[in-house]
Amino acid sequence: MEFTDKVVLITGASSGIGAATAIYLSKQSARLVLVGRNEKNLKRIALYCEKGKGIKPLPITADVTKDPERIISAAVEHFGKLDVLVNNAGVIGMGGIKNSTMESYDKIMSTNMRAVYQLTMLAVPHLTESKGCIVNVSCISSTKPSTMALAYNVSKAALDHFTKCVALELAADGVRVNSINPGFVKTNLLKDIGLTEEQLELFVKNVVGNMPLKKPVEGDEVAAFIAYLASDKAKSITGSNFVIDGGSLLR
Repeated sequence: MEFTDKVVLITGASSGIGAATAIYLSKQSARLVLVGRNEKNLKRIALYCEKGKGIKPLPITADVTKDPERIISAAVEHFGKLDVLVNNAGVIGMGGIKNSTMESYDKIMSTNMRAVYQLTMLAVPHLTESKGCIVNVSCISSTKPSTMALAYNVSKAALDHFTKCVALELAADGVRVNSINPGFVKTNLLKDIGLTEEQLELFVKNVVGNMPLKKPVEGDEVAAFIAYLASDKAKSITGSNFVIDGGSLLR
């Protein structure tokens, strides 16, 4: 899969799946726009990506909930166009209907859904011009009920339906929209909710132990899937949610 001259914008690119996707696409000659809140990590990932094919990414330190206009305008101003939008930035919060707060709900929905909606809206004119595509990073929790992270699960269910609705709307413009729904991927997302290293290791052990393949999903596996969906090899695929979960939904 070659992305020569393709401009790819990835949110949440300073760590986890976003960073893995950036690194993977840098090796495919993509011209990258990397968005994240952690400036230090973002610059480190950008330098790493540049080593791949010598193509310098554009790092944008920004919060997707506050700076969507600046993100899109900076990307187009720098590279002159936009071919692929990867909506990856996300947050998680624990709790069900009995023990969560509206503040937590608002934060999760603002990042995981509202920001995606607005970034997509702003990107559509540019993607229509380039006949580009969108890949949204969702989660298997969109269809697998649990009591641990209600607002997060709801946000991902909304994202899956958003993917299908926007795919239907933009098909006539030649713009494809898909989502990838990973199972457990060990990223910094869980550390962000306050788990200690010991608690994280116990959580990982329990989750992986219940997965049929007995292994977590690797970030580079998700990155390769995102790259495929964003490539011309997937030119007839739109409006689909693709699961990569080690068999977790089988139970």
